Amino acid sequence: MKDTFLSARLVEPDLIRLVLFSSLSYEPFEALLLVDKNAYVPLRASRVNSTANVLIADYHLKEPLELGHSYALSIYNYPTVPLDVSEATSFPDFDQRYYYPGNDLGATYRPEHTDWALWAPLASAVTLKVKRRDNQTGRWHYRPMERGERGVWRIRLKGDYALASYLFVVTNSEVESESIDPYAKASGPNGECSIVLDESALPALDMSGKGLPALEGRCGAIVYETSIRDLTVNKESDIFRKAQYLGFVEEGRKTPGGNPAGFDYLKGLGVTHVQILPFYDFSTVDERHPLASYNWGYDPKQYFVPDGSFASDVEDPLSRIRECRFMIHALHEAGIRVVMDAVYNHVYEYQRSSFEKVVPNYYFRRRRDGRMANTSYCGDDVASERPMVRKLIVDSAKRWIDFYGVNGFRFDLMGILDCETLRAIERYGKSKDPSFLVYGEGWNMGGECKEPLGHMDNFRLLPGFGFFNDYFRENVKKFLACDMGVKDQIKYVYLGSSSHYSWIGPKFLDAGQSVNYIECHDDKTFFDWLSDARGDLSAEEKLDLVKLGVAFVLLSFGMPFLHMGQELGLTKFGKPNTYNSPDIYNQMPYRLLDERKEMYSYCRSLIAFRKRIPAFRETDPAKIGPMVSFEDHGAALVVHLSGEGLGDWAELDLFFNPAREGLVHEYQEDRILVLDRTGMVMDAGFKARRLQVPGESLIAVGLKKRSTRKGGSEGR
Repeated sequence: MKDTFLSARLVEPDLIRLVLFSSLSYEPFEALLLVDKNAYVPLRASRVNSTANVLIADYHLKEPLELGHSYALSIYNYPTVPLDVSEATSFPDFDQRYYYPGNDLGATYRPEHTDWALWAPLASAVTLKVKRRDNQTGRWHYRPMERGERGVWRIRLKGDYALASYLFVVTNSEVESESIDPYAKASGPNGECSIVLDESALPALDMSGKGLPALEGRCGAIVYETSIRDLTVNKESDIFRKAQYLGFVEEGRKTPGGNPAGFDYLKGLGVTHVQILPFYDFSTVDERHPLASYNWGYDPKQYFVPDGSFASDVEDPLSRIRECRFMIHALHEAGIRVVMDAVYNHVYEYQRSSFEKVVPNYYFRRRRDGRMANTSYCGDDVASERPMVRKLIVDSAKRWIDFYGVNGFRFDLMGILDCETLRAIERYGKSKDPSFLVYGEGWNMGGECKEPLGHMDNFRLLPGFGFFNDYFRENVKKFLACDMGVKDQIKYVYLGSSSHYSWIGPKFLDAGQSVNYIECHDDKTFFDWLSDARGDLSAEEKLDLVKLGVAFVLLSFGMPFLHMGQELGLTKFGKPNTYNSPDIYNQMPYRLLDERKEMYSYCRSLIAFRKRIPAFRETDPAKIGPMVSFEDHGAALVVHLSGEGLGDWAELDLFFNPAREGLVHEYQEDRILVLDRTGMVMDAGFKARRLQVPGESLIAVGLKKRSTRKGGSEGR
């Protein structure tokens, strides 16, 4: 039979197609449908097409084929061929028939018994492979599961199965695969097996974040992006548990120069949110040897489980869970909210994923020719619009909100996810906390999906979402490089990219949708970008422009976003994409803090200033416009702020000067110096009518509000 190949597939609910390739001549044959390996149903071809080497035969059934059974075609003179039923996931009524709304998927533990439930509607058999924690022999036990409603397979085992290891053995189209549980809440090292979780064995922690400071709108957020490993791994600090959940919140840690490191560094900055690079379970770091390689973690494996590479004891299934929750709880206690970097748009190696093993041809989008959609450039695009995929994503998000206490999501390649899934997550998050943040990468990358997707062109469909504003990023960088051709653009993005300015129309409904940034993890640092764009700059000049960039991000309308080390002029030595580069390219080098502490002080001072000015939390473009006017002063941009949103100030003038040359500005009456090159100095009482603005710096001056004294006299 080396010259012959047979394939049988269910292509419609009541139509089987047989394809036979052979170099031999064909002889008439009869076909039988073998059901559950013991019953034969005669088949009669309704259509036969043949050429010299290919025969295609269609067999119409009397009624739609019932999924959940073993099927094969038995053909006289040919081997029996399994019937591939994976195409059934594309049948028009599949989701209606098999959508399961229940909340019991995965393993549900009780001391007296544990229930397992797996959604596998195509499967003809599912077996639970389980090994209890107290099993001295190390042998696995196999227990057949029973198919129930809507393709859910179930089993209940009596006894205490806390911390038992388990896998599912799933048979689809006569192919047997061993899979972890897509809904597993605990895991063995490297996702080798799923673990039954007894939540009562964990320390009791209030993960609600009820004691967090109030947040006034999305523009009240100041987000700082880092990773568990990057913030803690540097050898120049005395952080003990480097690259671990617990190390992320160690208090009292110092640099060699005695400056705050790690957790204390974060607290000292005054940011409201820390956005942490992926800490769900990902595939590309060996959890048993976590420091032997590096990866950002944008390679999802398990969506309900924290990654074990950050745990103190990966062999203890509770370690990663207990320590992840402790980290978030400690951040809450410090007044810092946690944004989880969530990657729901693709997985790592879809062929080996639990999704493809359990329900082939369901969880991922495909092109018209059947190949995998690859808008993500990662080999697969998750079909978030499919009901059971949406359910899994939303259930995962709920788990991170309720059990782990995250306060927001940053969605990787959000433009690949459908809007309804995103809105469902937003609704749930804001039902728990109205200040819950949702934002992401809204690039319009196309995609094999008819549903509206979460890209910036659909900003009206996602009014509660923020979008990384690349128009802000590119134009601010050009402005800071003294490109005078972007003066209109720079004013437009300063206002929140949400109103008409000059020839530019609004990109967003309001300033709250604009995530203002010039640097994040997945491109060159701004310091390195300046090195390329302005080769004539000295190191000192580049650092001055880094400070000016931080100031523009923090003092614009919109939601400010800072990347770890940006405030210190961090370099990645010119590399733009360091997702798997060694720590030296990604870590926070604490020697920089000792060398450039004034930059740290400058950033924290500007953060404190932003918090003192209510206007910066305004999102409505109709209110922002009247309080802002602009003036061009050579290469500099002068922003004039006035109105009721300035706290104690009647007017504030911000001078953003990216040029080498300083400038002089004359006033008719004294102005109080508010910000200089060192940061906030408003309490020092410096006044001047002739303002000198040094090159490559921000200077801010203001007029205090007039107050009415008793007796009717006015004073300033």
